Amino acid sequence: MLVARLIDNVWATRKAESLNGLKFMLAEIIGGSSTGQRLIVVDTISAGIGDRVIICTGSSARRMLEDDDIPVDAVVVGIIDEDCNFE
Repeated sequence: MLVARLIDNVWATRKAESLNGLKFMLAEIIGGSSTGQRLIVVDTISAGIGDRVIICTGSSARRMLEDDDIPVDAVVVGIIDEDCNFE
């Protein structure tokens, strides 16, 4: 799992049909050796821009969407409430 900050929405009017209805956001990893790396994540828990979140990647992300065949590699699984120093 990764810690990241959501920095923007991502709009895709044309995409694979299996992605219809999903909310995409741009996340920037904070903490660790991947700090600053950006990735597109699926947000199923209604997080918002500026939120610090926990991201699950790989097959675990697809499992969160309950579909192993969906072309998704990163999903927001939690919003960090506590003021921890990840940066």
